[in-house]
Amino acid sequence: MAKSSSLNVRVVEGRALPAKDVSGSSDPYCLVKVDDEVVARTATVWRSLGPFWGEEYTVHLPLDFHQLAFYVLDEDTVGHDDIIGKISLSRDAITADPRGIDSWINLSRVDPDAEVQGEICLSVQMLEDGRGRCLRCHVLQARDLAPRDISGTSDPFARVFWGSQSLETSTIKKTRFPHWDEVLELREMPGAPSPLRVELWDWDMVGKNDFLGMVEFSPKTLQQKPPNGWFRLLPFPRAEEDSGRNLGALRVKVRLIEDRVLPSQCYQPLVELLMESVLGPAEEDTASPLALLEELTLGDCRQDLATKLVKLFLGRGLAGPFLDYLTRREVARTMDPNTLFRSNSLASKSMEQFMKLVGMPYLHEVLKPMISRVFEEKKYMELDPCKMDLGRTRRISFKGAPSEEQLRETSLGLLTGYLGPIVDAIVGSVGRCPPAMRLAFKQLHRRVKERFPEPEHQDVKYLAISGFLFLRFFAPAILTPKLFDLRDQHADPQTSRSLLLLAKAVQSIGNLGQQLGQGKELWMAPLHPFLLQSVSRVRDFLDRLVDVDGDEEAGVPARALFPPSAIVREGYLLKRKEEPAGLATRFAFKKRYVWLSGETLSFSKSPEWQTRHSIPVSHIRAVERVDEGAFQLPHVMQVVTQDGAGALHTTYLQCKNVNELNQWLSALRKASAPNPDKLAACHPGAFRSARWTCCLQAERSAAGCSRTHSAVTLGDWSDPLDPDAEAQTVYRQLLLGRDQLRLKLLEDSNMDTALEADTGACPEVLARQRAAAARLLEVLADLDRAHEEFQQQERGKAALGPLGP
Repeated sequence: MAKSSSLNVRVVEGRALPAKDVSGSSDPYCLVKVDDEVVARTATVWRSLGPFWGEEYTVHLPLDFHQLAFYVLDEDTVGHDDIIGKISLSRDAITADPRGIDSWINLSRVDPDAEVQGEICLSVQMLEDGRGRCLRCHVLQARDLAPRDISGTSDPFARVFWGSQSLETSTIKKTRFPHWDEVLELREMPGAPSPLRVELWDWDMVGKNDFLGMVEFSPKTLQQKPPNGWFRLLPFPRAEEDSGRNLGALRVKVRLIEDRVLPSQCYQPLVELLMESVLGPAEEDTASPLALLEELTLGDCRQDLATKLVKLFLGRGLAGPFLDYLTRREVARTMDPNTLFRSNSLASKSMEQFMKLVGMPYLHEVLKPMISRVFEEKKYMELDPCKMDLGRTRRISFKGAPSEEQLRETSLGLLTGYLGPIVDAIVGSVGRCPPAMRLAFKQLHRRVKERFPEPEHQDVKYLAISGFLFLRFFAPAILTPKLFDLRDQHADPQTSRSLLLLAKAVQSIGNLGQQLGQGKELWMAPLHPFLLQSVSRVRDFLDRLVDVDGDEEAGVPARALFPPSAIVREGYLLKRKEEPAGLATRFAFKKRYVWLSGETLSFSKSPEWQTRHSIPVSHIRAVERVDEGAFQLPHVMQVVTQDGAGALHTTYLQCKNVNELNQWLSALRKASAPNPDKLAACHPGAFRSARWTCCLQAERSAAGCSRTHSAVTLGDWSDPLDPDAEAQTVYRQLLLGRDQLRLKLLEDSNMDTALEADTGACPEVLARQRAAAARLLEVLADLDRAHEEFQQQERGKAALGPLGP
């Protein structure tokens, strides 16, 4: 049985942030940190005290993580970025509510004494002789300490307190991985038993020493189970300071999901019930187990459930029937065609997630050229007279300020100049649209046409498809390209306004021009002729899009989606071999184009270069960050591989920024996840000048001084399918609604009349619903027992300990 832990993190927005620039604003961004690992960096929102990010991350983690932190900083293009404030959330705070956290939280001051990280290795003995009790504290080493010096290292020493006694170790210079191997003995003094406290400090020649962290053990622990092993460093305990009043607040959404994923055979009955639901006759739609699951799912859980269900059915080659099933249910209960798919139902969420899972490469191919052009050209466009800045155009032109009409005409020309190629790219993309999407849209087209055949509703079949493709796919990607991986950064305010105008136009085209001239945005009227001209082209595009052979299954098997030879990630990186180079350190890195597939990590001088050097992914033993001090360069990672003779080799790669670094780390770790003999520790430094820059050991073959982080990865739309984990999510969702299911359908057989009156269902349908609920509850009970059996096995193994069989 596999254990998994993942954090769903959404950095939504900030408010009332302090101004850090002379202009009276800030350029804020947010760093997301789990324990000692920076896992994400939001894009910078320029010139804002109330930034909106809306960036979402899924972080897969080891089960023993302790804390999640958000640091808000002001980006400074010259000098160091200024820290505005932070939020810290403990594991207990996140798990206090099963639904997670969704709230505004005040930013607090960043206190250096609380910015601790790393672990210390201790071995403590309690001895007794004729003079009384003696505590022998063997301070062995520490790892991953916080850097306190400008060099990115520290000069750490340990101070041990027991009662009124204290002793110190020696100071080890310029390292975050000190090896002391010193034994300190302290005598017990009269009085009550005292706790043992070990503090780590960074020695400073000038000024006061900097705190690095501490551990403390109670007298009871010292007596019954003296510490022996690695212990996480903690900050000084202190009262919480209400310092958020002047630093603003951050709105975040966080949910921790911890699961024990059972072997595949345990989920087979549940998966079969779900498959039967979509393959059964249409008249049984309302009484299927999947229908019951849909009714029991709350709105805030629908997106996660939709993602897992789409992946589950994709893996079985049944995504098409699954979406068709949800569509049948949605159109059957829709009376007004104007409200079709307008809610956040399971059908709407599932189609959205399906498009992202299957259609992201298609989206990038269609939109990326024009989105990049808008970002690069930075043209000023505005049609709304309330937002026009006539003085701004004077600053970029020697001809004086134009009139409002002139600016409107110029903006109209620029907008149509961008919209024309966007519409051309979309309507000309029929052949590039994935067959799975085309088949899903064909089924949607047919179901809506059957439900609303009247002549006055002839546009509904088009609106149903364009509502997903244009309003929930193309338009949002144009509006916020960062959230669809079309850009690395959010747009500046001017470009953001241009993207908003383009997104509104594409949305109007997707609505087939039905709302033109209505509402408050009458200033869009100059654009209407172009939009109306595009509507007929979109209708023709949609007709051609659904004109596809229906014999092929819409849900292709999982392996066909992501074959091992497919390129998972590619791009330019700076590469350096392990061997020391004769040139200066930073010039030893060479620019190389890098490809990663499920089989190889390949390098060449350019994408067109025929000669490539490749590393088999199966040889990878660790993928880790490298300390900045190792090469005096940021954003460097290392790929440690093992050759056939058992020797380890290291390749160093430098990325452009922390987000690119995290994405490459995640992709490499996922690709090498099945590899055996992974390294439990490695060196985050480099071997230079006959010693490791991290722990100062003089042997190249010295054991690694820092834990590896192979379990820390980022969730992504291109992740491979995991049917067992997806089935476990469905099981967990059903558990939340189990009591409601029993109450509604099983407890009182005399409720038939009331149910019939409430739902309009006939007795036969109610009987089928009750039978489906009974089968579901039986499957859930079997899964409960399977989980309990595996937990008992785990408890038994833990009780045996390392000496057990």
